[in-house]
Amino acid sequence: MTGGRQQESSGKTRRRRSKVITGWAVTETLRQNELLPDGTLESPAVDTQGETPAGVISQVNGQRKQLVWLSLSFLFAAEKHHMTKSFQCHNKTVELWRRCNIMDNLKRTPLYEVHLELKAKMVPFGGWEMPVQYGGIIKEHKAVRERAGLFDVSHMGELLLEGPEALAALQKLVTNDVSKIGIGRAMYTPMINEDGGTVDDLLIYNLGLNRYLLVVNASNKDKDLAWIKEHLTGEVDVVDKSHDYALLALQGPLSQQVLQSLTSLDLKEIKYYHFAMGAVAEVPCLVSRTGYTGEDGFELYCHPEEAEKLWRAILDTGRRHGVVPVGLGARDTLRFEACLALYGHELTEDINPLMAGLGWTVKFDKGEFIGKQALLSIKEKGVSHKLVGLKMIERGVPREGYAVAVDGQQVGWVTTGSYAPTLNANLALAYVKPEYAGNDTELDIIIRGRELKAQVVPKPFYKRNK
Repeated sequence: MTGGRQQESSGKTRRRRSKVITGWAVTETLRQNELLPDGTLESPAVDTQGETPAGVISQVNGQRKQLVWLSLSFLFAAEKHHMTKSFQCHNKTVELWRRCNIMDNLKRTPLYEVHLELKAKMVPFGGWEMPVQYGGIIKEHKAVRERAGLFDVSHMGELLLEGPEALAALQKLVTNDVSKIGIGRAMYTPMINEDGGTVDDLLIYNLGLNRYLLVVNASNKDKDLAWIKEHLTGEVDVVDKSHDYALLALQGPLSQQVLQSLTSLDLKEIKYYHFAMGAVAEVPCLVSRTGYTGEDGFELYCHPEEAEKLWRAILDTGRRHGVVPVGLGARDTLRFEACLALYGHELTEDINPLMAGLGWTVKFDKGEFIGKQALLSIKEKGVSHKLVGLKMIERGVPREGYAVAVDGQQVGWVTTGSYAPTLNANLALAYVKPEYAGNDTELDIIIRGRELKAQVVPKPFYKRNK
């Protein structure tokens, strides 16, 4: 009897963990389509069915009212661990998204048909129809941590900035010191506005001959392009090259072993944040030792027409090593465990890099750049909030937007919260007032109107063994 109970309890735990993180794409979609008012889920009142937040539905009419109902049913069924109901709601939600034209104008990557072939669950994200999962978020998450996983991240934007004064232009546009990266190297940097808020965070690749490839967030591409054009001076130009690139990412401890069998490039010679040009599975690629998971890995830029060939070659070769396709759901939980910032969550136009703990990307001594004076003032006065890691002491799953409180008074807010599969814990990233940012500080997170205890813990939550 005892063994039976333990087995049953273990099964329930597995089901609970698998559903804790499925609502992410739903809330993102509702917000991007202005169907979910900001802050709605911070402390939702749940109706008698326990499925939809009261007050939200009344703000939406007609078919879109049904859309919000189904979408939130999916989210709350997931959080309440109703697995069957959650998947039923997912299928109905996507069908209704299509009927409400939310899916009609979405872009698709060159691998869209391949994702359907693999029976991926497709959702809107950043203006694209993307795979959120294939065989389950937690399975995919663990595959990347233990073996390797292959991601389609072709929705990312690529901008080419070139000209005799390209370096000088970049030095004014971003906070990091681009002069420090030679040809064949990459750099992570925020790009900020005059008030210090973050326009975007991006990667810059030095291609040589006064040419730099900027890889920007999908939902920010048009905004970034307009911002850069507005602030360019001198002999330099910027062009949207996103249509020339597909982007695949092979991430995990076995990524080098798998990829090496497909290329003559000596991958061990490509150091972290370096790249090389060469063929992989006979497909010309820019091979970059970068990623967004906290694991070793590579990002492969190729022509869109070659993406399917490259994808299939990597999966076919990696199958014997346990390589699996991975969707955006696991990509989010992986980056979350590694405490990597996600634009729209840890970074926004109202959040500066110093608040976000990205002071190492701000080089005040390189000369003038947009927003420098604002950051100097913030540095002198001190930031209003600091980004911290939180671990739940009491049972509950923190979510984006939930209030963080001390003695009933709000002192911050959650930017990302989830069950962390590798750590087997409910964790959060949150902005809190500096006096509450010290490790081991106990705080309350307001979850469904209840004050649940959490503790400040060091970041990152996960760090791989090198």
